[in-house]
Amino acid sequence: MYDKTFSAMWLRLYTVCFRRQTTLARHLSVVCTRASARSNAKGANFCHSASLAAASTCKALRYHKHGDPPQVVYLENIEVGPVGANDVLVKMLAAPVNPSDINMIQGTYAILPDLPATGGNEGVGEVTEVGHQVTSLKPGDWVIPKDAGLGTWRTAAVFSEDDLISLPNDIPLLTAATLGVNPCTAYRMLADFEDLKSGDTVIQNAANSGVGQAVIQIAAARGISTINVIRDRPEFTQLSDRLKAIGATHVIKEEVLRKPEMKDLFKTCPRPKLALNGVGGKSATELLRHLQVGGSMVTYGGMAKQPVTVPVSALIFKDLKVRGFWVTQWKRNQSYDGCAFKNMLDDLCSLVKQKKLTAPTCNKVFFEEYHKALSGAMQPYISAKNVLIM
Repeated sequence: MYDKTFSAMWLRLYTVCFRRQTTLARHLSVVCTRASARSNAKGANFCHSASLAAASTCKALRYHKHGDPPQVVYLENIEVGPVGANDVLVKMLAAPVNPSDINMIQGTYAILPDLPATGGNEGVGEVTEVGHQVTSLKPGDWVIPKDAGLGTWRTAAVFSEDDLISLPNDIPLLTAATLGVNPCTAYRMLADFEDLKSGDTVIQNAANSGVGQAVIQIAAARGISTINVIRDRPEFTQLSDRLKAIGATHVIKEEVLRKPEMKDLFKTCPRPKLALNGVGGKSATELLRHLQVGGSMVTYGGMAKQPVTVPVSALIFKDLKVRGFWVTQWKRNQSYDGCAFKNMLDDLCSLVKQKKLTAPTCNKVFFEEYHKALSGAMQPYISAKNVLIM
């Protein structure tokens, strides 16, 4: 009797528990399905809704020590992190490999992030989510970094609203990805050191670099002639034609700077008020020789890794000014008031829309093939910029 009663009670208890467990499982399944549908409805390519952001990951190019970039940079999965009240979630679209990026990985740049670090100081991304206190940005906006060191070589990231500035999303992708460093450097050097007017002349070395190509186009838009110096190479004629197609007035080899035909060149345009030096060494000294009295030479790079030598006569008898420029420092000096940076970007984007300013010659490289971009960026006689496409 005891066994029959006990068995009956046990059977009823098991049936009730099983039914409740099944009901609960079905309820949880419905909840999870609905949550998943809501996440997908937001178009979360990288699984980064606000509630799940802390657990989501992205792909990033990281280095844990300084050294040869192809040897120390690895593709890793890292956490994206939550979107705070003043943060935005950004899906990165494209990011170039610049000389400053290479120098930073090598440990030779003026600023070095803490290790391990994500590479990339420039690039463009699309805002996909914003914190509830963000006012200047919205989903769908294209953004670029205001400063160096954010680490743009990744598929997604959470950035502070204050670290980004928006661009029109109807300009070409490669132009947007390469707008924040080289064109800004060219713009400021043409604006801040000499009062240049239409008909004036600028001379520059490294004319095929990203900065050099931007100088050519911005100067041409303002009616300023450019004398563009490049190193001799087998494809000199093709490169010269390409630079002239974007607005270069004259394209010459470095050795011509020391030859009598420079006198004939100055019969067609006045001596330059401004020289832009991205090389250093003898090339910089030769630029100085051709400046008009009272002119300025501005150094923004040193590809030759040689010091700039200034003849005493250039300072005494020609009253030449020798200056340096670093766009990162300029941006930091303007951080208290973002109007100057925003106004400059507006001017540059206006030139882009007028088809007077284009991206430098670029090689698109898929993100997973980053070794090609790193190795290519370190080759001599480079005339194209490698851009990672996420």
